[in-house]
Amino acid sequence: MPTNYINFNGNVVPENQEIFSIENRGFRYGDGLFETMLYKDGDIRFLNFHVERLQKGMELIHLDDSNLFDEFFIRSRSEELIRKNNMLGQQVRIRLIVFRSGGGLYSPTSNKPGFVLQVQRLEPNLRDKKVGLIVGLYNEFKKPYSDLSKIKSLNAQIYVLAGIYKKKMAFDDVLILNQEGYLCESLTSNIFVFYEKVLYTPALSEGCIEGVMRRVVMDMAQDEGIEVVEAQISPEIMKRADEIFCTNAVQGVQWVMGYKQKRYFNKISRILQEKLLNWNYDISDEQD
Repeated sequence: MPTNYINFNGNVVPENQEIFSIENRGFRYGDGLFETMLYKDGDIRFLNFHVERLQKGMELIHLDDSNLFDEFFIRSRSEELIRKNNMLGQQVRIRLIVFRSGGGLYSPTSNKPGFVLQVQRLEPNLRDKKVGLIVGLYNEFKKPYSDLSKIKSLNAQIYVLAGIYKKKMAFDDVLILNQEGYLCESLTSNIFVFYEKVLYTPALSEGCIEGVMRRVVMDMAQDEGIEVVEAQISPEIMKRADEIFCTNAVQGVQWVMGYKQKRYFNKISRILQEKLLNWNYDISDEQD
């Protein structure tokens, strides 16, 4: 098999090369965050939103030099890796991990950032649009919420446990509840619920990740004249909702077909799926 390469702190090395010591703070404490992005048609989609979220997250957890992780840095390093891994012309999943470098116990010796950049070729999604996701509700543990809840933290224990449950029960995805028992997000996505002609999504105050695709979908829905409300949402709505769909930067909009015996429509999600194919903020701004 061909060797795949990653970028570790500016050095392009084989991905199977050992790069961390036992002192690495990302490994020891989950002390860092990450961005997952989609490279498509020669560029990273919505890169400015990813940069904005990453820099805000770095500042929130007191990582220095957030300004260094700008659009030029991420685009140029990603394109370098894509070429090195012979992925030009492909759709590529990009994962940028930023962690606090240096040692120390809970109190770090430095707030300087280190990073790892990975690229992965995306295989075509063979799931037909007529066949949506079957989801379950994960309630063994609930996600606590605070101002840290919205960042894509390396501390992902709740998602690991939810992923074990998803695999055990053979669901396509599972929905996670916050500490008060309200809908928060899915395993890898934000969630939207269409009910009585209004599109609802959990508010950031409910503990969900501040998703880039969440933001894009809200803008597209409003452009279509669909009312969007950020709210506290009881899981009971899953029994009555017209539609539910999941959104993330790589998969876009994914229609939920069923939960238990309940089956959902996919009218709104299909509209948004099609709109996403050509959604461009530059064009939209000119039209405004």
